[in-house]
Amino acid sequence: MRRISLFITTIIFAINALKAQDKSVSKAEMQAIYEAVKTPYKYGLVLTTASKEKKIDCPTIYRKAGKWYITYLVFDGIGYETWLASSTNLLQWETLGKQLSFSDDNRWDAHQKAGYNALVDTKWGGNYKLHRFKGKYWMSYFGGNSKGYEPEPLSIGMAYTSKNPSKAHEWERLAKPVLSSSDADVRWWENRNKLFKSSVIEDKKRLTGHRFVMYYNAVGDSLVNNKKTRWYERIGMAVSDDMVSWKRFQKNPVVHHPVGITGDGVIQKMGDTYVMFYFGAFWQDRNGAFNRFAASKDLVNWTDWEGENLIQSSEPYDELYAHKSWVLKYKGIVYHFYCAVNKAGDRGIAVATSKDLGKSNINFKAD
Repeated sequence: MRRISLFITTIIFAINALKAQDKSVSKAEMQAIYEAVKTPYKYGLVLTTASKEKKIDCPTIYRKAGKWYITYLVFDGIGYETWLASSTNLLQWETLGKQLSFSDDNRWDAHQKAGYNALVDTKWGGNYKLHRFKGKYWMSYFGGNSKGYEPEPLSIGMAYTSKNPSKAHEWERLAKPVLSSSDADVRWWENRNKLFKSSVIEDKKRLTGHRFVMYYNAVGDSLVNNKKTRWYERIGMAVSDDMVSWKRFQKNPVVHHPVGITGDGVIQKMGDTYVMFYFGAFWQDRNGAFNRFAASKDLVNWTDWEGENLIQSSEPYDELYAHKSWVLKYKGIVYHFYCAVNKAGDRGIAVATSKDLGKSNINFKAD
């Protein structure tokens, strides 16, 4: 009798172990996520610049005191700076000013400061509040000291402020990068001197064993002098308990594809499932640049969506690229903000929605 009981116990243990090992999200759940987030109506451009020499990129959106705020990048030929705009309805935006600007010193980030607000509330359809840690608001950014379009090396730094983040002002910055391709523990997928967008969330359940998680994409490869794959980008993880000291989590990227770019992951939490919106570009089986998603139960193991793109090129203003997501749900409507690039190289922020809200009257500046 004891042998039978022990046998049954062993079987139950084995079944539970197998369940624990299966970290994937089911096809039915993935389909349900797609149906919940799809935005078939393109409203159009919502943020552009008055100059064709300046290009807008990479939206991060949060809500404070009844208004919406968007942090975004502006490239002007010298490098990236980080700007702020506000809105009452998510469609019309007013530029407020800079948050991370070029500096005259010789610091590591003097000519590149591409910022992304950290600790935006991740609840799908929630308050999208910008949370503080130790009395400060935080922003991760990639920076560099060279002028031009994303020149190497690019590293990840942390900026912070004790002031009102919805007022345009210069944020303070840590003196050194928190992650760099010159670090002793650099991984094979980030060893080519360019670390890009980072997205920092709070791991409230400590699924990773740490309080904060950073997802970031970088250029790298394990093969020496393999020029073909040297520029490929993949998304990996780092963790921290104090927002200052960061350490890499796992040796391999968590979302990646064999060819091209997988990057700019941002997180929303739907029930007990985390959804990472990201962009792909130059893949083997898909043309151009486009937005997609992956899902996870534990922030570490991600199931990739295999169906249609969430956003892809279809309009004159995004005919070259339609990529780099920020997706939110407000009052029953899904807003999918993305970077739109036309064939002339003009670059701005556009939005698609789950409900037809009409069409934007904003266009890129004519020649």
